[in-house]
Amino acid sequence: MRNPIPMQEIVLIAWVSLMAAPGVNMAQTASSAQAASSAESYRIAGVVVGKGDGNPLARARIVVREVKSPEKFETVITGDDGKFAFTGVPAGKYSLSGQKRGFISAAYDQHDQYSTAIVTGAGLDTDNLVLKLSPDAMISGAVVDEAGEPVRHAQVMLYVEDHAEGTNRIHMSRSARTNDLGAYEVTGLMPGTYFLAASGQPWYAVHPSSDGGPSGSKEKSESPAAFDRSLDVAYPVTYFADVTDADSATPIVVRGGEHLQLDIHFNPVPSLHLVFHTPGNALNTFVFPRLETPAFDGSTQVQARVSRTSTGDLEISGVPAGRYNIQFWGSGTNPPSELDGVNLTRDGEQIDPSNAQALSTVKVTVEVTGEPALAKGIFIGLRARSRTRDRWNRIDSKGAAEFQQISAGKYEVAVARSATPYSISKVSADGAEVAGRVVTIGAGTSPSLTLTLTAGSLDVEGTVKNAGKAFSGAMVVLAPKDLEGDRDLFRRDQSDLDGTFVLHDVVPGLYTVLAIENGWDLDWAEPAVIGAYAKHGQRIQVGSQPGRRINLGDVQVQSR
Repeated sequence: MRNPIPMQEIVLIAWVSLMAAPGVNMAQTASSAQAASSAESYRIAGVVVGKGDGNPLARARIVVREVKSPEKFETVITGDDGKFAFTGVPAGKYSLSGQKRGFISAAYDQHDQYSTAIVTGAGLDTDNLVLKLSPDAMISGAVVDEAGEPVRHAQVMLYVEDHAEGTNRIHMSRSARTNDLGAYEVTGLMPGTYFLAASGQPWYAVHPSSDGGPSGSKEKSESPAAFDRSLDVAYPVTYFADVTDADSATPIVVRGGEHLQLDIHFNPVPSLHLVFHTPGNALNTFVFPRLETPAFDGSTQVQARVSRTSTGDLEISGVPAGRYNIQFWGSGTNPPSELDGVNLTRDGEQIDPSNAQALSTVKVTVEVTGEPALAKGIFIGLRARSRTRDRWNRIDSKGAAEFQQISAGKYEVAVARSATPYSISKVSADGAEVAGRVVTIGAGTSPSLTLTLTAGSLDVEGTVKNAGKAFSGAMVVLAPKDLEGDRDLFRRDQSDLDGTFVLHDVVPGLYTVLAIENGWDLDWAEPAVIGAYAKHGQRIQVGSQPGRRINLGDVQVQSR
């Protein structure tokens, strides 16, 4: 079951309910028609424990909410033994969630935005539930220099390994600044795998410009040779444990409730001085370059110092040797451009921005088959092989969006799930090559894309079974025929306490439905991974009739 309401809202509503109207019982709020048709009532009861140690949690706030009528809910506070009980509950489906200070709010058996719904009725045991909450974790430490002294105001970046989109991605999660003691802390972390990095500048560094004087100085009388070159240094972006390459960074496995103390040690390297030839002699026609270094599935901007030489060129100093992407944000007659994957290793290297590749602007127009108006909240994405180039934009009320500063290359066009999920049935372009959903964008072009969307209109339901018995907590996947090209057609759910599931808003097409035990950390969107399970799944042809619900019957769970 997908969580019907964000956890933050559940907590807020539950708190208001507790303060304003304690003791509200769902059996009392049910309609008279429902009360007349249901002679029996049930209990939802169990214990809340800490995930990991299994100790009961006292004074936790527990919320049970009707799935079909989310406005109907009840709240209780656990006793010293961590136990809770809701009585007089009508037969039906309910979400069960908990919250306690110092713990991550969660629903019953929650994975990502999915959880297992509690189903009350004859023959279903809902009296012995165990709701597990993970204590939040913390990473703290210090950033120190080569002498063991604190580095003030260093930028600390925490990256997390994420499988929510069906592929393994590492992206920025949190950031912090060190204080005057070089200390930092990042709190409220969920269990998972993280990577830590830091960037900063040596406090003592001196970067003489090429025509005399320190960087940014108006004094040009002194020769650069008059400065101590040992002070012309920089700190490369440094990852835990003290490496300067993201691929060599040490994974940090964080468990619930842990407080990890992790320090990062900077070591200086010689600073490069890079000269960028600029058109004209006025700053208002050229914005200085921005350097970024690749970091996992993204990039990190590099701190540097900028000065203008006597010839009107820009000089950037305080940059360690390495591989960079350089972006030039132009103005006037100088359009935005970039140089990708530049190996900068020589001090005094001359860089000509005219060799950079111009960025493009892509306009997108969307139309929906069989619908007079667009639903709100539609996002269109341009997915690149290099995930650092992925771009998403929201479609406006007129069905249009514009992507600016797009690098040349091949992109898969995708649509993000909104309140009404869509899939892309056709892509056409003016000014770009199209092959299926892949668009090839040239440098410095302004192509226009037209996308035809089809709305999902059917629900697919069934029951996950194992050896003839209902199986709860399984990851249920609806996989399209084209695993690589139709990634936006994937649907997921989690089987409820009675094994049932519903895959909503399915677009017409040929699919395979499969259920996997403990499959939540799988790269389920990768064809090689999901394809192995799809061989043993259940094939289904979904037609175009609106308002239909397809019942698959039993779906056998597959072991991990």
